[in-house]
Amino acid sequence: MTSTLDRPVKATTFQGVSLRRKMTNNLATILVTLSVLIALVPLLWVLYSVIVKGFNALTSPQWFWHSQAGMTAFAAGGGAYHAIVGTLLQGLVCAAISIPIGVFVGIYLVEYGGGTRFGKVTTFMVDILTGVPSIVAALFIYALWVATFGFPRSGFAVSLSLVLLMIPVIVRATEEMLRIVPMDLREASYALGVPKWKTIVRIVIPTALSGIVTGIMLALARVMGETAPLLVLVGYSQAMNFDMFDGFMGSLPGMMYDQTSAGAGANPVPTDRLWGAALTLILLIALLNVGARFLAKIFAPKKV
Repeated sequence: MTSTLDRPVKATTFQGVSLRRKMTNNLATILVTLSVLIALVPLLWVLYSVIVKGFNALTSPQWFWHSQAGMTAFAAGGGAYHAIVGTLLQGLVCAAISIPIGVFVGIYLVEYGGGTRFGKVTTFMVDILTGVPSIVAALFIYALWVATFGFPRSGFAVSLSLVLLMIPVIVRATEEMLRIVPMDLREASYALGVPKWKTIVRIVIPTALSGIVTGIMLALARVMGETAPLLVLVGYSQAMNFDMFDGFMGSLPGMMYDQTSAGAGANPVPTDRLWGAALTLILLIALLNVGARFLAKIFAPKKV
């Protein structure tokens, strides 16, 4: 004889729902779906335009292995090697400074000082930094790094200004991901006698790692496309420059601005370079995102 506990439970069906509620639910579903489609239209349109107009430049054998050194605005040839290297160097230096600071601040606000006075002040300052325009960050670094300390305009100065833009995004992403981690995991670890710092390192961060990496990549994608810090703090060079502390340096946003000034839209040569640099920047950010997600999946906690 089987008890009622052994019988399979059938899915509950909602009956007797009024026609008005059904129509409201269907209307809400339609509106949400239309909103998604409307949001996707400009995104897909931008991607399509950039791919179609920039693909011609990327098919050139010189694009990824040559710079624009010695090239005039209307002479075909050359590549974006100098701009790719400059963008990567500035982005990596910025990430090396921003990621530890942003993640540690997020951990402090969630795990240690969220309700303290210092924690509230830190949260307020992060909120202010989130809304700071890139040109303001660039002018601040120029006044401090160049005008006050006397250092030359350089790629490192650009990275410092990008740090101000990247840190608040990482802090916010880290906070939200750490708050999603169930408190039961922390309490179970504490019950086993594991110290708080080790619980954070071994339990909390690995659980939230995927979301934290996503936030980091969104922040990096934002700063790698900024133009104002480049114009204020380093300028644009058509030749290679690996020195982060001196001299003009090429970058993909700087190359796009330079080609726009050179007559993009009126002449096919700078126009192709402009769209090629835009497509290269998108592909570069996409590759960094894929690589970061792959690493996050490797180091994420394994399901038993």
